[in-house]
Amino acid sequence: MRRPITAAVVVGLVLGIGAGVAVWAVWNRIHTPYKGYESTEQFVDIPAGTATAAIGRRLVEAGIVRDGFTFRAALWWTRRSQALQAGEYRFDRPLAAVDVIDRLARGDVYARRITFPEGLTIAEMARLYEAREFGSATSFVEAGRDASLIRDLDPLATDLEGYLFPDTYAMPRGTPARRLVALMVERFRAAYSNDLRRRAEEQALTTRQVVTLASLVEKETGRPEERPLVAAVYRNRLKIGMGLQADPTVVYALQKAGRYNGNIRRQDLAIDSPYNTYRYAGLPPGPIAAPGKASLDAALVHAPVSYLYFVSRNDGSHVFATTLAEHNRNVRKFQILYFRR
Repeated sequence: MRRPITAAVVVGLVLGIGAGVAVWAVWNRIHTPYKGYESTEQFVDIPAGTATAAIGRRLVEAGIVRDGFTFRAALWWTRRSQALQAGEYRFDRPLAAVDVIDRLARGDVYARRITFPEGLTIAEMARLYEAREFGSATSFVEAGRDASLIRDLDPLATDLEGYLFPDTYAMPRGTPARRLVALMVERFRAAYSNDLRRRAEEQALTTRQVVTLASLVEKETGRPEERPLVAAVYRNRLKIGMGLQADPTVVYALQKAGRYNGNIRRQDLAIDSPYNTYRYAGLPPGPIAAPGKASLDAALVHAPVSYLYFVSRNDGSHVFATTLAEHNRNVRKFQILYFRR
């Protein structure tokens, strides 16, 4: 015998169905991709210590999450309200609210890229670091003074000039300068391989001497095929006790004295600095810039040539000579007559 359906049963069924519909609606809302910003990409910065509610407001205002209710529902569904991490996040496509929460919980912050070309000094790297909005130039320079990071390879180092390896680095914005500098030193250690260290030992050269010579090579030419030739010129000059007379060392001396304006005048060649290789024989006391891997290689595997001179052809390349007479002819052709024309 069937029992009659009572009003209470009907109400219960209606409420159950209604609850199911509501749950489905919420589930659908937090799992449906959403994009409320018009640009191709949107960045959201979550400072350390930001409260969960404030994080939600930032995401809503940036058009990443539809509204506050959707954010709170996604938090409840994922149960990750205590896992959200600070940092800068990049969004470039529609995302469901639960996926946004997952990204923040993983700490999948956006890594900005910064490239340091070969041949920069610490001061020049610091200006680039600040220009790319990673931090202040002052903080980078201060981090670059921590010679303890290279003490085992260069006991004479007073800073990290020459040991901050030129490369492209990817880091979250706000990465402390000291962390980046430490990474750059590690890259240098990888580039200055065991093979190069063995060669330096065989040639009775210290790491400091190798890096200093490599920095001269780096500053003198950007052509890969010329690096072993430039290195050979300097190695040949050192061998016979001839002055290196390298213009980049004068530039560095002027920079350290705060006197460099982009040009070298004849009187600048007399600046009294241990870095002035026109005035003082031998290598300068330390690196004058950051050499790349090719210049480090060239310093220890130079070309088997007898060249003692080179002069610019004014097109980025150089012409090399063994005798002074030959060099003077090259100077006349590529410098004196060239500029007269």
